[in-house]
Amino acid sequence: MKQISAITTSWLAGAVALGLTGCAHFHDQPLAAEKSRADFDSRSLADAGLNAFLATNLPAESAASAAWDFNRLALVAYYYNPDLDLARAQLAGANAAGITAGARPNPTVSVNAAYNVTTTLPSPWIVTPSLDIPIETAGKRGYRLAQATHLSDAARCNLASAAWQVRSRVRKNLLALYAAGESGALLQQQEAVQAESVRLLEAQRQAGALSPFEVTQSRVALNQTWFALHDAEQQAATARIQLAESLGLPPTALDGVQLSFDEFKQFPAARPDAAARRQALLNRADLLGALAEYAAAQSALQLEIAKQYPDLHLNPGYEYDQGDNKWGVGLSLELPLLNRNQGPIAEAEARRTAAAAKFNALQARVLSEIEQAVAGYRAAVKKTAAAEALNRELTAQSHTAQKMLAAGEISRIELAQRQLELTTAALTQLTALTQAQEALGALEDALQSPAALAAIPEKSPRSFKSAH
Repeated sequence: MKQISAITTSWLAGAVALGLTGCAHFHDQPLAAEKSRADFDSRSLADAGLNAFLATNLPAESAASAAWDFNRLALVAYYYNPDLDLARAQLAGANAAGITAGARPNPTVSVNAAYNVTTTLPSPWIVTPSLDIPIETAGKRGYRLAQATHLSDAARCNLASAAWQVRSRVRKNLLALYAAGESGALLQQQEAVQAESVRLLEAQRQAGALSPFEVTQSRVALNQTWFALHDAEQQAATARIQLAESLGLPPTALDGVQLSFDEFKQFPAARPDAAARRQALLNRADLLGALAEYAAAQSALQLEIAKQYPDLHLNPGYEYDQGDNKWGVGLSLELPLLNRNQGPIAEAEARRTAAAAKFNALQARVLSEIEQAVAGYRAAVKKTAAAEALNRELTAQSHTAQKMLAAGEISRIELAQRQLELTTAALTQLTALTQAQEALGALEDALQSPAALAAIPEKSPRSFKSAH
């Protein structure tokens, strides 16, 4: 009996020791809404980790600049925006799934004991410890690893797509803030000219030179300008809040911050040609992600086909039979007689077909999106050029009118009318410029140059700061 206990104990001790080696342990990470809010409210552009991130990914002169331009703000969003944190978490999950896919099945240990009541010599005990060692066949592990690798690639592309969406929102909100600010400044000029015009017309009315109706029309125009100015101020406040949201910052983090809008005062000289559009089809993250998902569906189908072939189970064992020591080796496998895995194979084939259809539909949509963006950008640039020409002409007329006023050839009312035409043309030019910049942003989103996302880390840069 002592021999039985020693053998059984050694088997069990060895199995337990192997099982416990390298076990992971749970680490509690509580999530509290109040603490999360406090952490968010404490975010700022002066964060040391953010500045280190900017210094790593920007040229020295840009990192040292006092003004925050679009490129710097895009990096701020890459650092703070929670949408990227979610995409990074999904990528980490996909990478972890690769560990699961590569894991080999564990052996199983079992011990059976029996007692023979008809004999006591040399021992009534029959003890049978045994192992079950599974052996995968038909390359199943390789197909699982391939599927996990492709899904990891798809998650990486999803991170790039999320980064493009974040970048696009930052640009859109910064442009909206610029347009609202410029519009507000022009409307203030227009309001001042209209107020002066109303004052002059009122003086003429009191002198009997004008009817009250003409003065009333000017007052209505002044009131309309005042309401438009109020709307522009509200739009600027909204755009500032939305810009902070797209950056992943509280609105107060932008208080007193000098923003640069130089990005929106010029257009690229070269328009994308056919080669650039073809290149976009090779670089767009969503297309690459769809291709990766199709490749994963292919590997999943191969895995289901491989599952038609049963795995082997090697069963080495030892038996202590009433004083006799017996060793044996067994081999077992499932007989695929009633089920050859037809259902999962059909499901995998359907998923592969769906993945191919998804890619083809996405590619067609992307092609249309690129062509629309190119056409829209070209039309917007032409409209901006026409608005600029009109503004230059009216500016020249305004200068001429000022000289004519000095010479006594026109009245101050006539000069005010010329100035109102000039501010109206400037507002029209600003609208055309804003629309052209929106079209340019749509074009950039359609082409998706990989160089714009070179600074996207797969792990949150804030995690490196907290780790030290």
